[in-house]
Order: sequence, then C-alpha cells, then structure tokens
Amino acid sequence: MTADTIEPEEYASDPAERRREQRGWYFYDFACSVYSTSVLTVFLGPYLTSVARAAADADGFVHPLGIPVRAGSLFAYAVSASIVVAVLVMPLVGAAADRTGRKKPLLAASAYLGAAATAGMFFLAGDRYLLGAFLLIVANASLSVSMVLYNAYLPQIAQPDERDAVSSRGWAFGYTSGALVLVLNLVLYSGHDSFGLTEGEAVRICLASAGVWWGAFTLVPLRRLRDRQVRPEGAERAGEGAVGSGWGQLRATLKDMRRHPLTLSFLLAYLIYNDGIQTVISQASIYGSEELKLDQTTLITAVLLVQVLAVAGALGMGRLARTYGAKRTILASLAVWTLILAAGYFLPANSPVFFYWLAGAIGLVMGGSQALSRSLFSHLVPRGKEAEYFSAYEMSDRGLSWLGPLVFGLAYQLTGSYRDAIISLVIFFVVGFTLLARVPVRRAVEAAGNPVPERI
Repeated sequence: MTADTIEPEEYASDPAERRREQRGWYFYDFACSVYSTSVLTVFLGPYLTSVARAAADADGFVHPLGIPVRAGSLFAYAVSASIVVAVLVMPLVGAAADRTGRKKPLLAASAYLGAAATAGMFFLAGDRYLLGAFLLIVANASLSVSMVLYNAYLPQIAQPDERDAVSSRGWAFGYTSGALVLVLNLVLYSGHDSFGLTEGEAVRICLASAGVWWGAFTLVPLRRLRDRQVRPEGAERAGEGAVGSGWGQLRATLKDMRRHPLTLSFLLAYLIYNDGIQTVISQASIYGSEELKLDQTTLITAVLLVQVLAVAGALGMGRLARTYGAKRTILASLAVWTLILAAGYFLPANSPVFFYWLAGAIGLVMGGSQALSRSLFSHLVPRGKEAEYFSAYEMSDRGLSWLGPLVFGLAYQLTGSYRDAIISLVIFFVVGFTLLARVPVRRAVEAAGNPVPERI
C-alpha cells in the first residue's frame, strides 16, 4: 500500500479534504477537454480531410490497407477505429484499477500517451493521412481509457448528494479551458501571416499545443487525488492483483452486471443517446466546412461560443436537477438535441448567423446532459466496483460510440450529402429518450445498495 492509498475509507469524511480532492479532480477535465475541443471538434476533421484529399486518386478515394475510402469519410472512420481499440483496452484497465486500488499510475500512463500522440500531430503535413489517422486513433483511445479512471474517482471524492454539483463543475472546468485555448487558437490562426506562418503550420501548432496543455495540467490531479482500495461487498481481494487475469475479471464484471439489470438498462439508454451526442461533437466541423461552406474562423468562433455557453449550461442544468431530478433534466435535454439536429438539416449554406444560433443551443444542453448522466450513473455503481463499472460506462460514452460516426461516414459515402448524414443521427436521441424514460432510477439506486438522494 502506498502513502497516498487509504483503506478502507470509502471517501474522505473531512469536508476540507474532499474539496481539495474535488478541485484536483476538476483539473483533469481542464487538461483533456482541450483535446476534445481544439483537436477533435475544430481542427483535425477539416485538416485531416484536406490531407487525405491531397493523397486521393482522381475519383477522390484514398486506399489505406488497399481499402477504397472516400477522403471525406476518413476522419469519421478513424474516430470509429479509435473507439474499437478503446473497447478492447478499457475493461482491462478498469478491472486492474479495482483489483489493485491504484488508479493514478494508470491515469498517468493513458493521459501522457494521449498527450504525446496529440503533440505528434505537429508532423501531420503534406499527404501524410495515414500518420494523421494513426495519431488520432492513439490519442482518442487514450482519452477514453483515462476517462474510465477519472470518472471512477467521482463516487470516492463526493457524497451522494454532492455528485450532481461536482460532476457539473468538472464539465464547467473543461469548457472553460476549451474556451481559453480556442481564443489563443483563433488569434494564431487568424493572424498566421503576421506570425510568419502558413495556414497549415498554424493548424499544426494548434493541434500540438493541445497535447502540451493536456500533459501539463494532468500534473494537478495526479498530485491531489488519493487512491482508495475499497472492498466490494461480499468479495475477497486477496491475491487479485495480477493484471494478467484482466480478461477473466472482465467476464466476471459482465456477469456481475447481470445482477443489476436496472443499471444495465440505464447503460443501454446512455449508450444510444450519447452515441448521438459524441457524433455531433466530432463531426460538426466537417458539416460546417464541407456542407455549409463556412470558413475556419467561423467554425472556431462558433465552437468558442459553445464552450462559453456550455459552462453556464452545465451549471444551470445542475441546478435544474436539484429541483426536478437528474433523469427529468436529461430527458428534457434529449428533446432539445432532437430539435437541434432537425434545425441543422435545414440550415442554409454560407449563413454564419444561423450556425451561431445553433451552436448556442448546443452549448446550453451539451455539458449538462453529459455531466448529469455521469453523476446519475455514479449512484447505480455497486460499492468497490467503480472503475470496472465506469469502464462499461466509458464504453458507452466513447468506447461503443463507434456506430454514430460509422453511420455518419457511410451516409456520406453512399449519398455524398452531409445533410443526409446529420439527420440520420436523430434516431439515436429518439431511441435513447424512450429507453431512459422507462428506467426506474430510484429502484436502480436501491438495487445497487446505495443511498437514494432526495432528488434523482
């Protein structure tokens, strides 16, 4: 047992100590959200697409591993491939974290692998589309793995009635950092000539700087978070430290989850509606640049607007959850997401004002729907199995969110229209809403053996 490991305490009983850990926990969102914003949402999609088109044949196709792929679909396919990799790794990492009680070394390894891959995007130039796809796969998979461990800390740093607020503040920290770095990106990109840079060089610096930021601010949670080895009820942990038995533990985890069918019902609903959210986030820049014919500066400022409003949205929806409960607030946000996609389908090209209105609506619901989903799930996790269950949650969050990008990419490959691709995502929100509405969350919390908050 290391000096920063506590046993058998479930979470710090001293409020001052809990707040210190919570502030450190917020900073991982502050660190890694810059990747999601600057890299995945703004710059990499259009830039990797342009690199792929530079390498494409006369029909507009590239041929990775001999497979014909339309250049405009490469980014979406690479996102899907990264998620398949994450699916294979996340359950093993979650099981290892719960067996050993040491999340921090695994969090550090996954965070710095992702940060290094992102920093390596500086070398993505010319027609190196394969390098770009590879670095995207590594960075995105690493982010997913690190988020398993990050999310698994939530039940251990916040009491049940604190979790909606703590989770929402974490998202708010992430959106704050995303907005701050996007302002710097906008200055560099818009004034690249005055800095003596080409447009491509400016984009590559913006991509690489996200990796540097990610790595630098990861130091804060690594210093403040404390590992806790919590014994699962009815389980013996002796002799369970071998990572080599990870696949066996994964099978045991999946078998154990069958004992909590209401938790599984929530995960299924979340898998579906969050697949839609993640796909909208990752493909928005492609839709704006290719279908709506908006320039990069417009896309950056629109995403900046999303980040600013997402801070208010995450905190505001956290307050709504205290009044109406997390489940009802999430359901309302899914209805708004459906309206957003319908409006996006009819947006006219070359009309930045309408795009800004849509970006504002996305900002107001994006953070809250994700933050409240995370805090709601934390109530459904059996004690001592946080990392294992959050690996399943992260598979729903990022790990199994391969279907949306795949559908988006296939829709474009078959029709050549990004409008058809974007409207196809409505089904994820409609089905997710229906499934979530059927989950009795109070009974689910009780079935997991956890105290039921006054409002949920």
